[in-house]
Amino acid sequence: MGDVIQLLPDAVANQIAAGEVIQRPASVIKELVENAVDAGARTIRVLVVDAGRTSIQVIDDGKGMSETDARLAFERHATSKIRKADDLFALTTMGFRGEALPSIAAVSQIELRTRMEGNELGTCLCLSGSKVESQEPVSCPVGSNFKVENLFFNVPARRKFLKSNATELNNILTAYERIVLVYPQINFSIYSNGQELMNLKSGLLRQRIVDVFGKRFNQDLLELKVDTAICKISGYVGKPESAKKKGVHNYFFVNGRFMKHAYFHKAVAQAFDRLVPMGMQVPYFIYFEVPPSDIDVNIHPTKTEIKFENEQAIWQILLAAVKDAIGHFCEIPQIDFDTEGRPDIPVFDPTQQVVAPQPTHQPSYNPFVQSHPVERPKKRVEGWEQLYDQLPNHQQDPMEAEVFDIADKSPAHYQYKGRYIMTAVKSGLMIIDQYRADVRIRYERYLSQLESQTVSSQRVLFPEIVRFAPSDTVILEKILPELQTMGFELTDLGQYSYGIHAVPAGLDGLNYVQLVQDLVHDTIENGKSSLEEIHASLALSLARHAAIPQGQVLSNEEMENMVNELFSCSNVNYTPDGKTILCILPQREIEQLLG
Repeated sequence: MGDVIQLLPDAVANQIAAGEVIQRPASVIKELVENAVDAGARTIRVLVVDAGRTSIQVIDDGKGMSETDARLAFERHATSKIRKADDLFALTTMGFRGEALPSIAAVSQIELRTRMEGNELGTCLCLSGSKVESQEPVSCPVGSNFKVENLFFNVPARRKFLKSNATELNNILTAYERIVLVYPQINFSIYSNGQELMNLKSGLLRQRIVDVFGKRFNQDLLELKVDTAICKISGYVGKPESAKKKGVHNYFFVNGRFMKHAYFHKAVAQAFDRLVPMGMQVPYFIYFEVPPSDIDVNIHPTKTEIKFENEQAIWQILLAAVKDAIGHFCEIPQIDFDTEGRPDIPVFDPTQQVVAPQPTHQPSYNPFVQSHPVERPKKRVEGWEQLYDQLPNHQQDPMEAEVFDIADKSPAHYQYKGRYIMTAVKSGLMIIDQYRADVRIRYERYLSQLESQTVSSQRVLFPEIVRFAPSDTVILEKILPELQTMGFELTDLGQYSYGIHAVPAGLDGLNYVQLVQDLVHDTIENGKSSLEEIHASLALSLARHAAIPQGQVLSNEEMENMVNELFSCSNVNYTPDGKTILCILPQREIEQLLG
């Protein structure tokens, strides 16, 4: 048998690396913007066309590259960030592997214009599928200008599995937010198809958070700051009243790098234990500074999973820091120095003689002697016998008659603890979860109304304003026609804010702002792209909000109507998300339990 192990060609090896690093247009922007940050840029501009499918351009005013460096930067594992293996444990830059640029070049067409300060001319380098097509001198400003076109043009399978433009643009903005929150001292701007999405000026961290997520965050943030020998923790956590179930902005950063860390997230959640309702989370923006030798970022291609050497100790420090921030918020005393119109409080004078109060009592009082109450004469009602002249001769308890009349009119349903409807069926006892049953009923109703476009809406007395993050606005614009079909009337107020002027009929008492936000976040989490999937996602989210809550007491007539409507649905056993609606306790099991 001959040899079977062969060295892969460079073209194949580059595309394997591209599969690890470059998953979608957001990956390209992340790598290029991080390179611009490492190059010392003070202003970074990003321009995308068709959510990055057609073109991605990143312009920075950093150090730039020489003619030789520009050519060498697209070779695999060519980097200026590290020199030896030990450097992997002392990283101070965002990139270090030297894989990003060759991986991008392997699946796209790139034009790079770059010039270093002090050079009269820069370099223009053109590549297509890792092959250099041309390199020539060019006049350009100091810095680098990367233009990536026709992403995945030579990998059709990868391009085929890209999501819709709205979803990909949402991913781009999500990745962009993770970078701009780390470097508030850098000016960032991003454009989509010529339209400005974000324009962030340099400033303080708190101002950067407000610029990205809205002014409402400014009043909900508690400062976090602690400095120990193991690590330094800073940033902000939300107040307990800012907790939400969906769309919560949770960010961890370590040494300027975004990370996901479920263990540290539990520390923040534990600090807010019993302060926020179960299932809700508060936003936080927490920054760790640890010695580079105490962490390992080289355990995952995306560099979002980071291993800490002193993980348990940092967990304890984080928990104490968050609790301290909450304590300062809750325990600040309110001091009011306005004494006008207030009663005077006497000041103690030690020289003045104090006279003790003299107690008084009534010697003749005996608590065991009852006083005789004054009897009032009873007024006699005349002619009361005439009230019963029209009654039939037979005597029957009116309560008994009412019970038997109700039992004869309709089958009786029983409600257990405001959550379950119990009713007798031929085979035993049927138990129905009233909330899940109402979700199924309303889901099919909303879905039918969406398909037939027969939803009625009602205008709100006072319009409410709902604000989104830039990444959420992209999805909102996508589902806005469906929201209007459902009965919502939203108007764009600018700066990612929308006015709610009308809602679907029958949603009285709900928080409309939270409802619209949850509709958008559910669509983002589900990742739906086709119109039918979006309709199903919106109908389910709206049904969950509009369904009767657990604990609501229902009359026998209301329970009867719910049971009848449930059994007219297409699926009576499960909710749209697969949860069980009802179960039947067989008669034989009841007899065995009581036998």
